[in-house]
Amino acid sequence: MTLNLLDYDLERLTGLITDLGEKPFRARQLLKWIHQYGADDFASMTDLAKAFRERLAGVAGVLPPELLRHSVASDGTQKWLLSAGGGNAVEVVFIPEQERGTLCVSSQVGCAMACTFCSTGRQGLNRNLTAGEILGQLWWANKALGAVHKRDRAVSNVVFMGMGEPLLNLDNVIPALHVMLDDHAYGLSRRRVTVSTSGIVPNMDRLREECPVALAVSLHAPNDGLRDELVPVNRKYPLRELMAACRRYLEAAESTDSTSPAARKWQRAGAPRDFITFEYVLLDGVNDHPRHARELVAVTEDVPCKFNLIPFNPFPHSGYTRSAPDAVRRFRDILGQAGRIATVRRTRGDDIDAACGQLAGRVRERTRRLAAETTR
Repeated sequence: MTLNLLDYDLERLTGLITDLGEKPFRARQLLKWIHQYGADDFASMTDLAKAFRERLAGVAGVLPPELLRHSVASDGTQKWLLSAGGGNAVEVVFIPEQERGTLCVSSQVGCAMACTFCSTGRQGLNRNLTAGEILGQLWWANKALGAVHKRDRAVSNVVFMGMGEPLLNLDNVIPALHVMLDDHAYGLSRRRVTVSTSGIVPNMDRLREECPVALAVSLHAPNDGLRDELVPVNRKYPLRELMAACRRYLEAAESTDSTSPAARKWQRAGAPRDFITFEYVLLDGVNDHPRHARELVAVTEDVPCKFNLIPFNPFPHSGYTRSAPDAVRRFRDILGQAGRIATVRRTRGDDIDAACGQLAGRVRERTRRLAAETTR
C-alpha cells in the first residue's frame, strides 16, 4: 500500500526517511516541498537526490483528497467539496477578509453530536478523517488560491469549525495541528489556529496538554435544561464541568520540553490566548430572550471569555428561525453592559450553503448527483 505523506508530521516523516537510509534533515526538506510549495510530484523536488526520489516514489506519495466541486459565493467566500471515499464528501470553506484569510476545515465525515440547530448534526457520523485528509483541505486551499510559497500564503488562520467534533478525533487532529504549526510546513501561530468543541471535557484536557491552540466552545444555551435539548452532549458533561474545563485550559499547561531551544510550538506551556471564545447561535424564541443573556453572564462569570453571537442560518426542516435583528442587538448589549466582549458574526457564503451550520446540508445530495453525472 502506498503511504500518504500528508499523514506524516515531522517526527513520523523523520522516522520514515531514516528507515530509507537518508539523513533526518531530508524530512524537513520534504515537508517544505509538500506544504510550502504544494508539490505532489517527487520529480519536482530538485534538491533531493534522484535515487532518493525514486526510492521514495516506490513506497509513498502525496495523495490529497479528490476535488469534486468548487463554489464561489457573491461575497468572495469559496467552498471546496472534497471526496472522502465511499460516496462521502467533506466541505472546506475559505473566508477572505481585508486583514486575514480564514480556512474552515472539517475533522469528521458527518457528526455524532446531534446539535438540533446544525445540519451536520442531522447527518450523523460516518467516520473520522485521517490527518492527511484534514491537512489535504489546507493543501488544496493553498493550491487553489495560488499560494506557491509560505510567504504567499492566502490562509492566515485555520478554524476547526467545519463538519465533525474535532475533540472526538484527536488522534488525527493533533498530528494535523503539528504540521499546521511547524515552521517547515505552514508555520501558523498557535493564536491563529482555533479548535472548536461542543464540550468533550476529558479531551479538552488532552488538547491542553498535548497541543494547546486557541479554543472555542459551542455553548448556545445558558442553563443545563436548554443546553441538554440543543447540545445533547451536555447531558454527559453539564455546564459546571464544562466551565471548570475551560478554566483549566487557560491555566499554564505542563510541558516536557518547554525550556529547550528546540522545543516545538505545540510543546510550549499554556494556552496561546488568555480567553475562551464562546459561540452562541441565536434562535428566535428559544435562547435569545434577555433573561438568557443575563444567565449567560452568570454561568461564565469565572471564565475569561469573549462571545461570538451567530445568527442562525436556516436549512430545510430545521424547525428554527433566525432571531430578529433587534433581539440580536439587545442580547449583545446586555452582555456588553456586563463588561463582556460580544461580537455578532457576519454571515458569509450563505448563497452556497457555506455559512455556519449549513456546511453539510446537501453534501450527500451533491455527491450522489456528481456520481450520477460522471456515469452518464
